[in-house]
Formats: sequence, C-alpha cells, structure tokens
Amino acid sequence: MIEINAKEARSKLSMLLKHVEEGDEVIILRRGKRVARLLPSQGEGRRLPTLKDFGLPSELKGTP
Repeated sequence: MIEINAKEARSKLSMLLKHVEEGDEVIILRRGKRVARLLPSQGEGRRLPTLKDFGLPSELKGTP
C-alpha cells in the first residue's frame, strides 16, 4: 500500500497507475487525511444481478 498526498499524486499519476496495475493499493491524502483509494480494476465492472441469479423465472405472473 502506498500513501501519497494529492499534490504529489498529480505529478506522479503515471507511476501510481503502474503500481495499481501490478495489484498495489494507493491511498491519496489531503492535509494528512485519507480522501481516495486507487484499486486495480475488477474486469468490466460490477454487473447487477438478473432474475436468473436469484433463481426466479424471467417472467413473473400476477397483475398486469
């Protein structure tokens, strides 16, 4: 894990992104307080579950 202040992070963004690509976590500080985290991407993003994921039929019967 890398902690870096916001001003320095702006000037070293490429280097920080390289660390994140390698699996590291980067914490960005403002005035000594944590304000953001850079984490490796988990693929194409998080997809919302479908009805099939819950074991429900794709069409629900009931009132129209």
